[in-house]
Amino acid sequence: MKILLLASQPERTTRLQMFKGSLKELGYDVVVPKFESRNWIKISGLAEQYIKKEKPDVVHVFNVPDVIYSRLPELKGQFFKKLIYDYRSPWGLELQMNIGLPGKIVAEHFERKLAINSDLITTVNKPLGEKVKAYIGNLQTELYEIPNYPWKSFVNNDKDLKGEEAITFLGRICEREGIKSLLNIAKKLPDEKFRIVGDGPFSGWYLAKKSQNVEFLGWQPHENIPSIIKKAKMCLIPFKESMLTTYTTDKSVWKLNEYLNLGKTVIASGISKEEERKNLLIVKSSELEGAISEYLDKKPEKLNPEDYRFWESNTKKIKEIYEKIL
Repeated sequence: MKILLLASQPERTTRLQMFKGSLKELGYDVVVPKFESRNWIKISGLAEQYIKKEKPDVVHVFNVPDVIYSRLPELKGQFFKKLIYDYRSPWGLELQMNIGLPGKIVAEHFERKLAINSDLITTVNKPLGEKVKAYIGNLQTELYEIPNYPWKSFVNNDKDLKGEEAITFLGRICEREGIKSLLNIAKKLPDEKFRIVGDGPFSGWYLAKKSQNVEFLGWQPHENIPSIIKKAKMCLIPFKESMLTTYTTDKSVWKLNEYLNLGKTVIASGISKEEERKNLLIVKSSELEGAISEYLDKKPEKLNPEDYRFWESNTKKIKEIYEKIL
């Protein structure tokens, strides 16, 4: 069976790459295109050419922005056999936050089209599963939940980062992920060292007036991330509350599970809890500073085997998905 995995930037889509690893381990023939362009129209055309050339058995498309792959239903049957839709983010709500209700209406039109025309749907967590179920209505399309957990090898990385411990943030440097809140808290806690890892188109602007106790490491390759987390005094996810909060959970945030699997205390805001997790505290964004101060001198609880969450736990379900699809 030949499987084609598609996203707007496949080589940069972590979830796609995780599926690729599992599928290859299961013995499937997996192909992943690389697009030199970031132009949606060009990507759409290049993807269509790639499908016609490869003629895969299954196309598994990872959503956002869904408009790129709006023609996939028309290609199904002639150039590939089955379509799997991975609903990993509510693109319609993201657009509504940025450009208003018209953006939501347009985006959800394309989300619905892909959901209705899919032979099977994968998703990240229960809230996103419920949202995509509303698109398919009475259709008997099966849905599988595949959480965003790191590989076991992530925990076993032996690299070490020199330097002192710091309150650590990894992620996109932007308003949505709480960079302003984080920098304000750092100013109010001048005796604590903060470490920021990540990038964003406006990172220079946001960090121009950071306080002296904030260390900025910029973007780092993923193989360096375990050593950075190991040097964390605690880890922060300072998201702002929004209409995305319901759909952003402990099963969908990659870095949250990386932090927890390495035994760190995690203080998070702007996300929802699906299950109890040791060392995870979820608070309102307005309560972040107080929670950080309260937990600064508290040691995280020791993890037992059942406290870890690894991507390998998804393998059996992924195998089931692909055995069922054909």
